[in-house]
Amino acid sequence: MSPSTPYQPILLRILHGTNAILVFSALITGFWVYNTYDKRWGSLTLPKLDAIQGIHGTIALTLLLTLPVFVLYSFRIGYRRLVQDQSFSHLTEVGKPIWWISIHRIANTLTLLSATFAVITGRMMKEEWLPAGEISHSWYIAHLVAWLCVFFSVAFHLLLGIKVGGVPLLMSMFNRTRRSGDKLSNWLQDLRLERASKLLKMIEIVVIGGIILAFILPVFN
Repeated sequence: MSPSTPYQPILLRILHGTNAILVFSALITGFWVYNTYDKRWGSLTLPKLDAIQGIHGTIALTLLLTLPVFVLYSFRIGYRRLVQDQSFSHLTEVGKPIWWISIHRIANTLTLLSATFAVITGRMMKEEWLPAGEISHSWYIAHLVAWLCVFFSVAFHLLLGIKVGGVPLLMSMFNRTRRSGDKLSNWLQDLRLERASKLLKMIEIVVIGGIILAFILPVFN
């Protein structure tokens, strides 16, 4: 590995890679579902796949199951990559490196919030709505908005990541090396640490609370 290439902990690479695959798959199949049953705001020429709604639902459910682990890692171990108390004050330093870094941290945080919004709204939908042509339900509209939020937040996450760290940062996520510090005992110790940032703590509560709601709300729907 080149000295200029940052090192990413192996746990981050595993969790980030898994959730990235699921998010991209959910975005693609989500649009495919819209393209099959809705099309009110435009469409593409895609082959008709009767099982696409079930495929999207399976991917989304898998994401819901893996997301809590990634969220826990992000807020407890990888918190430096998320928004900080001083991030918004740095937004006045337009064009400077710290400005780009702050924007990138905000984009990373918005990605977690958007994913949470998506799993909540997706869980509140009924499978029979779209095949029956019922495309005006509030939860479905909210899920479409969530799809857009995830799409744009992921796009900004990628573009700003390249801007801040360039290709080396992107390639570091695919590196297979491992260091002595990548031990389970170290990860568990880091998970127990409380972060000083009140802002980040509040966002953590919102995200974790949203994921919990995604599990329990369908019971009452």
